[in-house]
Amino acid sequence: MLNIGCHLSVSKGFSHIAKEAVSINANTFQFFTRNPQGGKAKDWDITDIENYKKTAAEHHFAPIVAHAPYTLNPCSDNPQTREFAQMVFAQDLSKLSLIPDAYYNFHPGSHVGQGTQQGINMIVDLLNNVLKPEFPNMVLLETMSGKGSEIGKTFAELSEIISGVKLKEKLGVCMDTCHIFAAGYDIVHNLDNVLADFDKIIGLTKLKAVHLNDSLMPFASHKDRHAKIGEGEIGAKALTEFVNNPYIKNLPIILETPNEIDGYAREIQFLRSSTI
Repeated sequence: MLNIGCHLSVSKGFSHIAKEAVSINANTFQFFTRNPQGGKAKDWDITDIENYKKTAAEHHFAPIVAHAPYTLNPCSDNPQTREFAQMVFAQDLSKLSLIPDAYYNFHPGSHVGQGTQQGINMIVDLLNNVLKPEFPNMVLLETMSGKGSEIGKTFAELSEIISGVKLKEKLGVCMDTCHIFAAGYDIVHNLDNVLADFDKIIGLTKLKAVHLNDSLMPFASHKDRHAKIGEGEIGAKALTEFVNNPYIKNLPIILETPNEIDGYAREIQFLRSSTI
């Protein structure tokens, strides 16, 4: 059975969102740790977390994914922005330790003209500062489309970040289908080759989660525009083949398509019915 879910709001609590996920036949979900544009995070209720864990265990949930705010940019040219990134990262990991098997996913950041190497160095510095042996959660670097000065548009860039981090065992990768397609990795015609490249450069053991999205923009466009499954340039056939790949099918798969809850339910049903 696919481990599949979607992005949901935890504003009503973790136990509520777990039941909402179950209602659409999901067995994982993703949530923002705070407002996606940044800001102060709300405290979590311990009783609510424990109730969530009961539902997750009952329905055999895969690891859930906590997503950092989009404003987190550890390689900004603004020192205050970098300080904010480090503060948010440390706070989020501390709170997330209440759910030890959850992943913490973040966009590596944009170097805003400082150069890719300088950007990578800054990301490595942040990770070496905030990752602690006692934190139980794995941190995921997300593959990016390469718009503007984004870091993470190639497997090589992600590999270099991982290589520079002392606690490498705390790091994994979340592969976003829209992003890698837009970055120039042909998952429509050459999925096996793309995964072979990933294995050679990073290692498939580091692939821990997937963001499953179609792409409004064409191949190698370097533009990040998500589409509903089957309504973009990747297409339903390629995406169902993607989720059925033996290296993918057992990972937590998160839909970030432009949907409301009923649309997510339809896509989850479609993908489950397409499982080999």
